Amino acid sequence: MGKSEKNANQGEKLGKRRTILEVRFPDTPDFATLAREWLHDAVDQMLGFVWRAYDRMVGDNLFPKSLDDADKDLERSITETLALRIHDEMSGDEVFCVQHERYEHETMLEPPAQPPQYDICFVWRRNERVMWPLEAKVLPTDGAVVAYVADVNEQFLTCRYGPFVDSGAMIGYLVSGDPERAFNNIAAKVPCKLNPHPGFPERDHRTSDHQRAVPPGKSYPRAFRCHHMLMGLANASRSERAVSP
Repeated sequence: MGKSEKNANQGEKLGKRRTILEVRFPDTPDFATLAREWLHDAVDQMLGFVWRAYDRMVGDNLFPKSLDDADKDLERSITETLALRIHDEMSGDEVFCVQHERYEHETMLEPPAQPPQYDICFVWRRNERVMWPLEAKVLPTDGAVVAYVADVNEQFLTCRYGPFVDSGAMIGYLVSGDPERAFNNIAAKVPCKLNPHPGFPERDHRTSDHQRAVPPGKSYPRAFRCHHMLMGLANASRSERAVSP
């Protein structure tokens, strides 16, 4: 066997490699349909848990008036703390669980590439390959949205994040500035139209609707809704908290 033929056979074997979840939950004609049915009932519930977890962080006085002395690994430290409080908000009887920094093997490139990793995701217990992701970015000011916008365009809208679901969320930890100006900057740079979420009228919560670029041969949902959740960090206090629906 020649070297090129051997390499081709090795590549074919690599292409057939599967994770234990891919073996346990293979793609079937009703895969996407079932995922959409789950999400239809669950998205607002999951978002409510996230907002109430933020309330807990504020109530626990985790955000100092100045973050100058608490800026080490800021994004990760806030996110893991938020994920813990999301878990505390849940009863445990939900059809999903929450996990911090979970991998997405569906869109992993060939080794030695690492799979994408969600900051936070909700995992459907019925089929653990189906995850509803949330990505977090620190916004030092209301104009510093470049990295945030990149995740929307390069991860969510390419189907690299959330391939099996038709929505997901971006969380912006706003250190300073005005949430409305931050939303305007996000809308201009994606670009997209941001709409208030009727279920969370008192929150800094908007949605945008998109058509994703679905890779050839995949049946991922093309229509995609991105939730944009801005969480103020500076001078957050109990009196400033909105009441969760």
